[in-house]
Amino acid sequence: MNENTQKLKALLQDAQHSGASEAKIISARDIVVDHHLADMCREPRCENYGLSKSCPPHVSGPTVFKQALEKFSQAVFFKIDVPSEILYSSERREVFQLLHEIASGIETSAVKMGFVDARAYAGGSCKKIFCHDHGECLALSEKGKCRNPQHARPSMSGFGVNVAKLFKTAGWKMNWTAHDTDSTETPMANVCGLVLIC
Repeated sequence: MNENTQKLKALLQDAQHSGASEAKIISARDIVVDHHLADMCREPRCENYGLSKSCPPHVSGPTVFKQALEKFSQAVFFKIDVPSEILYSSERREVFQLLHEIASGIETSAVKMGFVDARAYAGGSCKKIFCHDHGECLALSEKGKCRNPQHARPSMSGFGVNVAKLFKTAGWKMNWTAHDTDSTETPMANVCGLVLIC
């Protein structure tokens, strides 16, 4: 096992020790960028549209993201499996906080290992996750700096990352179960993050 492979294996272990249900190394070439998915942030308008520096229209978007992808060779793709009812409850924010913390933790570990350009993305709006009690995003209003720079990461949605295709590449089943279900089994859902590595 060469040194690079050992480092990537360590990043996968970091992800799972931090709370990810599963994590895989995928090729950056397998990350599909779909402009239509990013457009959905605007129409039908996401409730978080324009509220933070890490969501549209304040991110560079799919075109620039696609260009940036060219300098990366691999990525850590990870997911957290949760009972879907949690995503309709007050615990939702805690799940997304954990998601961003895992993503930022992998990014930090990768940088320390020598992957200095590592870049993390996660699901959900950082404004709603970390600054829900604050009226505005300090970074966006230019009245100060981000309150949570160590954990808050840009949302994949604003860059048009096709999560369904990432799940297929990873060989995972994507679950997104409706809130109302007659099944006797606990319906599950997934939230996910992505860390690009050179």
